[in-house]
Amino acid sequence: MIERVTITEEAEKIIDQLREEHGELMFHQSGGCCDGSSPMCFPKGELMLNETDVWLGEIHDCEFYMSQDQFEYWKHTQLTVDVVTGRGASFSLEIPLGLRFVIKSRLFTKEEQNQLRPTQLGVN
Repeated sequence: MIERVTITEEAEKIIDQLREEHGELMFHQSGGCCDGSSPMCFPKGELMLNETDVWLGEIHDCEFYMSQDQFEYWKHTQLTVDVVTGRGASFSLEIPLGLRFVIKSRLFTKEEQNQLRPTQLGVN
């Protein structure tokens, strides 16, 4: 299976740090507006999910979701969660550390598209 979402080692280290303080975590890919389009990290269960959210997989034991509308634009793309220095304009847990999670992306090859991990609608 080809994963739809992956993570860098640097981002894993930040998740470990956040997990020590906040417990289990989850991610939701923001769709824009005030916080731009960025992966947002929350304590698991803090963000209310519904049948319009798509589960893409897990990164470092954290479930990763995005809205169904946004998934239509990103479904041919592998997302990689990374972390950079700088303060994002969101409510994501890493912001007080002077860091922000970012998405790097690449298109799946035709061969990979036939091997993608299935998605699920709603809460996993």
